Amino acid sequence: MDAELSKAAADRADVARVQAGDVEAFAAIVRRWQTPLINLAYRFCGDRGRAEEMAQEAFLRAYRGLDGFRGDAAFSTWLFALATNLYRSELRRIPQRTVALEDAPEPADPFSMSQAHELRDRDLAVRRAVLALPPKYREALLLFYFHEMDVPAAAQSLGLPEGTVKARLHRGRELLRAKLSRLLALTPEGVM
Repeated sequence: MDAELSKAAADRADVARVQAGDVEAFAAIVRRWQTPLINLAYRFCGDRGRAEEMAQEAFLRAYRGLDGFRGDAAFSTWLFALATNLYRSELRRIPQRTVALEDAPEPADPFSMSQAHELRDRDLAVRRAVLALPPKYREALLLFYFHEMDVPAAAQSLGLPEGTVKARLHRGRELLRAKLSRLLALTPEGVM
């Protein structure tokens, strides 16, 4: 929790410096948020190179739009909302190659392979199934589970009411359960 508070304080200080004309302060913002934005982009597109390009564009837009940052929410919330909107637009402009949810492969029989292979296959199957979801469910699940945002932060990043995000999370989990029922039946507690 202290790390989050210090990040928020550092963000406020760096934003104020950039807004006051110190363009070098933006480098600290990039260093702090580069990995999370690339990871978010990767979860949207599944291509590391494209994710890096999308994150770079998000930083460019954030820099250009920093004068519009009012401080109503945490800088990270504003940055993730900007990035999420950019990534969604980019994927509409140049869609990623997707696999239909029904066509996402079922995981191999985990009892016939080592535990390491089992975990890798399970992780891969879940990731593929998430990426195969319709975008509105995929985006909510990515922000909530993979980026550990709470519902209010995910709602703000997506520009949606909290109730809509909760509904999309619920429906997305239902779709994943239906696709991955065999996989979930093999885990001791289930994933979701």
